Amino acid sequence: MDFHGIDLNLLVAFDALMSERNVTRAAARVGVSQPAMSAALSRLRKLFGDQLFLRGAQGLLPTPRARDLAEPLSQALSQIESTLVKKSVFVPEKATFSFTLGLSDYPAFVLLPALLKALRERSPGASLIVHAFSARDHAVDLLDAGTIDAAVGVPPTHTDSRILTRPVLRDEFVTIVSKDNPAARRGMDIKTYLALSHVLVSPEGDRYGVVDQALAQRGKKRSLGLTLPQMFVAPEVIGRTYMTATVMRRVALSSSASRRLVLFPPPIELPEVVFDLIWHRRSDSHPAQQWFRNLIASLAAAL
Repeated sequence: MDFHGIDLNLLVAFDALMSERNVTRAAARVGVSQPAMSAALSRLRKLFGDQLFLRGAQGLLPTPRARDLAEPLSQALSQIESTLVKKSVFVPEKATFSFTLGLSDYPAFVLLPALLKALRERSPGASLIVHAFSARDHAVDLLDAGTIDAAVGVPPTHTDSRILTRPVLRDEFVTIVSKDNPAARRGMDIKTYLALSHVLVSPEGDRYGVVDQALAQRGKKRSLGLTLPQMFVAPEVIGRTYMTATVMRRVALSSSASRRLVLFPPPIELPEVVFDLIWHRRSDSHPAQQWFRNLIASLAAAL
């Protein structure tokens, strides 16, 4: 077999650069110096006849040629590794491992208690560090920086081969009003819905959410009386006012104000809400990380 003088270590360097988008971090990942990684990049550019990575404000930006190469080369390296390297076995009962997890508000409230309980029972020596995020693409930034091992949140706006996702949590929207609100007795048709003042939950500060998009498609618009960054405050506000909000079902039912609320199906068709488990390709085959992600997925499925 003749690879025409190709050094397979160059492909390892390419995979690291694709994952880290930073020469220094890529060098640290494969255990070489920063000048050695720069030299490897120069050789890669010559080998493939393409710049491969261009400097940008957020680090190295892959060219279209680099994106085309990323997935097949990553798979090839994984196959070589699995053939030549005996992987370590992760034994959760004996492990003293620290996991870092990024969570937006909803999965933190819904999933975190069960996750902590399961960790204590199945891997008592493990610890968990949680990082909060609200902007949907912030999870990708945290993964790229190596700040977190995985995240659970709304799917990122854009991903490429370095970011892997798996849907793990689902919920549906409900429209809530106080039991004292006359709308609680009349029912929630579109006319009643639009006559009320609305609370919008928007962690990212956007005043044009999924409800407003659905209304706009029907040529209608609602009146916003309050915009909140925290979703779990909304039921408390609705329970004490004549306003309304359209929130996820678990948010409404888990609130201490739930007994003061009436839940209706929204009078407009809204999509199901999906939360993804998100992780970086560099940790995809790590035994401890695989165990951790499978634990999260199984607990989410039980919900």
